[in-house]
Amino acid sequence: MLNVSGLHAAYGESRILHGIDLSVAKGEVVTLLGRNGMGKTTTIKSIFGMVRPSAGKVTVDGRDLTGAAPHLVAGAGLGLVPEGRQVFAELSVLDNIRLGAFLQPDDRETRVEAQLQRFPRLRERLHQRAGLLSGGEQQMIAIARALMSAPRMLMLDEPSLGLAPLLVKEIFENVERINREMGTTILVVEQNAKVALEISNYAYIMESGKIVMEGPSKELKKNPDVKEFYMGITQGGGRKSFKEVKSYKRRKRWM
Repeated sequence: MLNVSGLHAAYGESRILHGIDLSVAKGEVVTLLGRNGMGKTTTIKSIFGMVRPSAGKVTVDGRDLTGAAPHLVAGAGLGLVPEGRQVFAELSVLDNIRLGAFLQPDDRETRVEAQLQRFPRLRERLHQRAGLLSGGEQQMIAIARALMSAPRMLMLDEPSLGLAPLLVKEIFENVERINREMGTTILVVEQNAKVALEISNYAYIMESGKIVMEGPSKELKKNPDVKEFYMGITQGGGRKSFKEVKSYKRRKRWM
């Protein structure tokens, strides 16, 4: 569904992405892993048209959307849950959710009700200001808002950021359920390798603006370097950096 090839991007003279290649097949959950500052968010922004790539190509279902404006990318069926949630703090929970229907205003209230069934905690706070809610509840708002446009593919940027472990578990259970029940294709950008690899089919690892490793999530979870550097499971050897570049031969995807 999504194909990114040779993607380069920069902020002024500062080059951030150096030839990113990744793809997400219809119905998959794919995760993009990496430590803070490795270029994960810039990758998402470049896909969604918030940063204009300096080179490379972004296609959705074969349609070239490289550098397209965000509303055109959204119109092609992509939804975004941004880093830090980005809710409108002074607006109510209800109004925040409704804003997600700007591309498809018909039957809006029916879709609001569907989101409240998915996140019942939001129903209890429907008329409260969004800025007064907890970080986990604001993340629920951000996901509900993105789903209001009925995206065929949902991209989530650091959904676990700043959340307590129990809330992280709840958020990722919802992401998994969205994929399973709605058939929505998912791309998750995360630092939390443990939870992201648990729900995904395939994963990419970024270092310094490059993809340095990729493979089926089940295999990456067993990889000693991934376990040591991204899951905090020490394997011995006293390595201090993730220097050894490895890759798995691309295998046939599964749904």
